[in-house]
Amino acid sequence: MERAEALAEGVPRRAPKKRMLVIVNPYATTVSERLKNLVVYALRGRYEVEAVETQARDHATELCREAAGEGYDAVVAFGGDGTLNEAANGLVGSDTPLTCLPGGATNVFCRTLGIPTDVVDATEHLLRLADAFRPWRMDVGRVGGRHFVFASGAGLDASVVRRVDAHPRLKARLGEWYFTYSAVTTFARRYLVQPPRVRVEVEGRSLEGVTVIVQNSDPFTYFGRRPIRICEDAGLRTGTLAAVVLRRATPFELATVAPRLFSGRAETVGRHRQIEGLGTVSDMRICSRDGEAFPVQVDGDFLGEFDEIAYGVTPRALAVVA
Repeated sequence: MERAEALAEGVPRRAPKKRMLVIVNPYATTVSERLKNLVVYALRGRYEVEAVETQARDHATELCREAAGEGYDAVVAFGGDGTLNEAANGLVGSDTPLTCLPGGATNVFCRTLGIPTDVVDATEHLLRLADAFRPWRMDVGRVGGRHFVFASGAGLDASVVRRVDAHPRLKARLGEWYFTYSAVTTFARRYLVQPPRVRVEVEGRSLEGVTVIVQNSDPFTYFGRRPIRICEDAGLRTGTLAAVVLRRATPFELATVAPRLFSGRAETVGRHRQIEGLGTVSDMRICSRDGEAFPVQVDGDFLGEFDEIAYGVTPRALAVVA
């Protein structure tokens, strides 16, 4: 008996299971009831897991605020980038770390954090984290009362997001090709003749354009496996945002911008004659130049139309674990 007790004392003991809340968007591109059950079953091998499905827009934000108040050790956003954005908005300013499982069409932030895009591989990744649970803090951007984790856009980019979000089945079936089709048709219908123009005011400077891209991290997005890099010096722990302005949009100009976007090099994009790089900024304001409201998106989710909107950054505001 004494020998058995001595042997037991020599065996390393695992720490108590961490409490994990998995927030599931049942309408995300690749999420199904069967897949959710398999993921939750697997995670329960190393965590004390509770899973909740979102019921409406901003429900994930509400659930995350409650999770932070109840002392969960981690929250997993299982859905697309829109679900992750809502979850981040609920956890900003708290000590409860956020992580994610890929369930959307693009899963930009999952890739940015180095989490695999295959949900089985991503689940195994989270299981391994149980033995190396080291949360760290990242910056978040702010715009229009909303936080964002990787990027926001005003103008053509946001118009494309609104069109894509209006057709979720085509988005799920065609992926990045539907984004391409939507970009072409949206440009032809709204931006080819008299596009809505904006004025950007930043650090005493004022310049005009038709689209503004603001990044909190790199890359801006992905086309398949290819990263699309637009703003230089974007990073999750820089304490700043990075931004560029597209001054003019014509068929000729966009045809010359596109190859630069697919180069994978932000500095190549920034050298285009119609793109003005603003460098790193802490705050900026965008106003309508012609009285026509302009659209805004955050983390690939349409936010609305505005006559004026302000951007800012909150350093180290969100805890993450990956």
